[in-house]
Amino acid sequence: MAHAAMAVADLEVRRTVRAVVGNRTKLLLMAVVAVFALGPITTLGVTVLPTLGERAVAEPLTAETATMVIEYVTGAIAVLWVLLVVMTVMRTVTAVAAVDEPAFLLLSTAVRNAVVGIVAAEVALYVSVLLPLTALFAGAFALGAGTAFPVVSAILAVALVVVTAIPVGFVVGIWVRHLVTVYEPIARYRTLLFAAFWLVYFGAIATGGMNTVMGTLFTALQTSPLGWPGHLLLVGIPGLDPSVRAIAGAVAGAVLVIGVALAGAVPAAQRHWFADPARTDDDPLEEETSSDRLSGLLTGLVSQPVRTVTVTAIRRTKRAPIRLAYAGYPLLGTLGFLQQIVELGTVPAFLAVLFCLYAVWAAGVFFTLNPLGDLGPALPAVITSTLSGRQAIRGRMLAGTLVGVPIALVVSIGFGVVSPLGLEQTGALVAATVAGAVATPALAAGIGSAFPRFGSVNVTNNREAVMPSKTAFVVYTLAIALPSVAAVVLYLEAPRMIAALIASVSAWTPLPSVSISARAITIGAWTVLIGGLVAPAVSYRYAVERFDWYDFE
Repeated sequence: MAHAAMAVADLEVRRTVRAVVGNRTKLLLMAVVAVFALGPITTLGVTVLPTLGERAVAEPLTAETATMVIEYVTGAIAVLWVLLVVMTVMRTVTAVAAVDEPAFLLLSTAVRNAVVGIVAAEVALYVSVLLPLTALFAGAFALGAGTAFPVVSAILAVALVVVTAIPVGFVVGIWVRHLVTVYEPIARYRTLLFAAFWLVYFGAIATGGMNTVMGTLFTALQTSPLGWPGHLLLVGIPGLDPSVRAIAGAVAGAVLVIGVALAGAVPAAQRHWFADPARTDDDPLEEETSSDRLSGLLTGLVSQPVRTVTVTAIRRTKRAPIRLAYAGYPLLGTLGFLQQIVELGTVPAFLAVLFCLYAVWAAGVFFTLNPLGDLGPALPAVITSTLSGRQAIRGRMLAGTLVGVPIALVVSIGFGVVSPLGLEQTGALVAATVAGAVATPALAAGIGSAFPRFGSVNVTNNREAVMPSKTAFVVYTLAIALPSVAAVVLYLEAPRMIAALIASVSAWTPLPSVSISARAITIGAWTVLIGGLVAPAVSYRYAVERFDWYDFE
């Protein structure tokens, strides 16, 4: 049994590492997180902790200070345990519980071995990240204190937290995944449930609610069994007297928790892995009726081939909304702004414009940023059919307009009303946003045709979809951002200020002095703005020609 479980664990770890190493985008994102998130924390820790270690030896702690330190450590350990459980639940629901090649794995070994191996693999992955950081911080403190005990005790405490949190998170996650994929009353609405979960999650972060929850847990769990491993972390630190009873309870409790969690995970995994997934496809009759209704609304307005392309594009997206997940990525960068909105009680004017610009951007990426790649295996049949490039591109542009314009209208009116913008400014914002939502599908069509992507990529850990290429994303975003910046520069009459700023910055650098006149900046801004206004028409013409003359070679 042990050999089979370890073989499964080794296979899962290798597969996970290979998936991460083989994805350059994921590696880049991890590097960015490591630099901007862990970098400052690590620098601060290795700088401050040696001094704290020296002070702990040189200045005996008072009883009150020692109690406070114990409370802080036990509270932090308890919160870490809760966070690891939550992260494991999310990973289990989205990836871990969906084993690769289940027909091979579940027929080649017992379910017990598979469960133990998968849990052991998750423990190994978490340990490979947490223990080096723990050793680094504990080593910095031990360097100042002049004793190696803090390194050993900290590693043992964190390891104890990991090996207990992961099995608990796995058994909870397997049941959650079972409900959202097998239990039909819930599985039918799982997309809405996931959307609601992420909305609440990011809303809690943006509004500061997450900090409140973490603070409450930090205080409430200090004296609970979840905080007992914190006493193990305090062993060997001068001036502190950790509870031996709590340490013994933590070790005994870990053995009990691991055994109970694995005992519950085996039947849960067996029931889930051998169950048929719920049928959550939309009712064909209802979908056909909806498509007929949309086609009827478009009758007399556009030709039949254009109607067919429009209805098909919307229908395919309705069946697989995961295809549009990339359209929501820019919203992740607005979390800090949302917290600012909550604190101020109003929406600053620049944020209203920024959100409207996002609505304009999104209108183009819904259906037209990969017009060739979205056809998938049907591309040869569609290209060689009687459908012309003009009809194909117009159909996709119409789909983007039908979805994007209502969103642009609601966003621009909503943010215009709640922001300090005046009535005339709000009217101009609404008109510009709606006009942009009409123009950007044409802009995206040409860029997506120039830089298509035909292969699918991982949107989540176990869901794949055909997405626009990264080059198309970058070029399309710049094609909107640069004219928008140029318009802002001209509207604010800022060329003179920009010229002075460039000259000032250039004077402080060792490079040769650079001087750009305000007139040159004005001409450049007008050139970029006019180019941005003309680009949708040029892009549309290119997309039509690209479709008509597409060469499979």
